[in-house]
Amino acid sequence: MREGGANMMLLEKKKMKMYVAGEWVERDREIDVHDPQDNSVIATVPAATAEDVKRAIELAKEGKEIAANMPVHERIAVLNRAADYIQEHAELFATTIAREGSKTIREARKEVRRCIETIRISAEEARRINGETIPFDQMPGSENRIGYYYRFPIGIIAAITPFNDPLNLVAHKVGPAIASGNAIIVKPATVTPLSALLLAEAFHAAELPAKVLSVITGYGSEIGDTLVTDPAIRMVSFTGGVEAGKEVAQKAGLKKIGMELGSNSPVIVLKDADLTDAVESTVSGAFWAAGQNCLGVQRVYIEKDIFDTFTERFVARTRKYVVGDKLNEQTDMGPLITEKEAIRVEQWVNEAVGKGAKLLCGGKRNGAFYEPTVLIDVPASARIYREEIFGPVVCLYPVTDLEEAIQKSNDVQYGLQAGIFTNDLPKAFAAVLKLDVGGVMVNDSSDYRIDGMPFGGVKQSGLGREGIRFAIQEMTEPKVVCFRFNK
Repeated sequence: MREGGANMMLLEKKKMKMYVAGEWVERDREIDVHDPQDNSVIATVPAATAEDVKRAIELAKEGKEIAANMPVHERIAVLNRAADYIQEHAELFATTIAREGSKTIREARKEVRRCIETIRISAEEARRINGETIPFDQMPGSENRIGYYYRFPIGIIAAITPFNDPLNLVAHKVGPAIASGNAIIVKPATVTPLSALLLAEAFHAAELPAKVLSVITGYGSEIGDTLVTDPAIRMVSFTGGVEAGKEVAQKAGLKKIGMELGSNSPVIVLKDADLTDAVESTVSGAFWAAGQNCLGVQRVYIEKDIFDTFTERFVARTRKYVVGDKLNEQTDMGPLITEKEAIRVEQWVNEAVGKGAKLLCGGKRNGAFYEPTVLIDVPASARIYREEIFGPVVCLYPVTDLEEAIQKSNDVQYGLQAGIFTNDLPKAFAAVLKLDVGGVMVNDSSDYRIDGMPFGGVKQSGLGREGIRFAIQEMTEPKVVCFRFNK
């Protein structure tokens, strides 16, 4: 394997470099990376300029040709070597995720395991980018034609990734891009760039050809427009907020766009459900990664007959949640990504309470930490009722029946995933058919995903689908080949 920047990437050394087309690059102007737990500076990364992005794009023009001409077996080998590297350095990856972001060390280790799976699935799917024969003789006069179609890579992909899954969400863009023969430029979240740089190190060590991958660190306000508007970029894969997504879509121009824009995810609990299972699953779904999770449970609709019992159990389980030091093995939940975000969550909760909502537990902030919070009687006029809170807050609502639960679940602008707890199969299928979302989890919370499934939403939750095979479809185009011959 190539010698790279592995030693450079150890967290004990604070000055990091960004990865531009196979080279580790530093800049005089830098960005501090903070641990949100105590706001300490754990590293610095280069503050890229628009000129850096233009250079990365120019090099990627060569990289796309290199990538497209890589035999499939070489793509598979590179991806598997990168997965091996991550596995060998798993604890460094997990500690990096935990230090720069909000996840506890246990949550971070799970993300590393999922990242390895994402890269390995990408290697497997590389061998399954297939086409089909086409019966041209279905058209009269075309009896002397025969042909097929195959899929070809689109070229250069720009990937813009968020802070909440700083490793695996990057892998969900990089893995399929490499598997399908594209070049890719990643712009990770400014507050959590280290995990993406570690992933670049894994691919560097795996001998991915230079110019195929770049990881550019910098402020979105300074380099984002240059990245998404350049006509050489043939696809923008964006994960983030709705307003930012709309801005990207307006500026991108004539190119493919894939977007995962968040949610306000509902879970329905019917009276025949296993309440112990439903409580445990929805509590975990609400407070995983401090609620900074696009699949996180924000609304729970409970049949009236069991509302009091469910609520009592839910609050009791929430009170047991251990909030504190992210690196402590016993901690269940760490801080939000910044104190500013914790203040915003606090304001939203206070607004809801001021309009009549009742606070059953939580509701207190300490710096970037915000307690796991449970609300009932949240009025429709409260912002938290319709918008994505992206914090450790969940709202419980009683409903008369499944129809009311479905109607209220659909009554927001988002539609990523939903969950339903029931042992009634016809009711489960009714929910599957009527919930206006991209995925329905039966007897699981909305916060369930495997990396091989199609992932994405409807309405303002996004465009297109991720999940390796489905991302590859987005990152390739069909080319038709037809032979005419003389009989």
